[in-house]
Amino acid sequence: MEIRIDDAFENGQFAELAFTYAPVGLVVTENRVIRDCNPAFADMFGYQPDDLRDQVFAILYPSDEEFVNIRDRGVKQLRETNRYWDERIMARKDGTLFWCRVRGHSFTPEDPLARAVWSFADLSAERPYSPLTRREREILSYLSDGLTSKEIALKLDISYRTVEVYRAKLLRKFGVNNTSGLFQSMGGIDGDHVVSASDQT
Repeated sequence: MEIRIDDAFENGQFAELAFTYAPVGLVVTENRVIRDCNPAFADMFGYQPDDLRDQVFAILYPSDEEFVNIRDRGVKQLRETNRYWDERIMARKDGTLFWCRVRGHSFTPEDPLARAVWSFADLSAERPYSPLTRREREILSYLSDGLTSKEIALKLDISYRTVEVYRAKLLRKFGVNNTSGLFQSMGGIDGDHVVSASDQT
């Protein structure tokens, strides 16, 4: 139902007005299911709001497997502070991938994902997506968590040398000399808030 702006101001329906016309994507979730979203959120992903209501959030990730790997990220922080944010790779309806800033607030901090509200901001203009293989996303994710190459090798059950090869490829791909430069080239934020779609929790 379309909101008449004059009526909303006259009747004090500002919450509904703000939700509908917010310049960022807003979504209300229940147990990882999209209960409602605003037009900006739906448009960001190439859908209509009705297409997304009652859908599992997995449809907005590069793959179901990657959704499973990242879905619980932030639960601990939400439980402790009821605030969480990160920057992650998401997927539009047409399959294109893009960087997105995600912020969350839970209505049920004891079970943070039971009921929550999230904002999503498209970072494409400031951080164009650079195609990465799934393995590169995994390596990048673990580097952002501060793991060493040896620790990453154990997590992925591959050799230390293989991790070093992938790390070198990432540095070349982004034209930087070290991991710090890698994160700076991805927007200048610290690694704690860079989340690849393949992040493990």
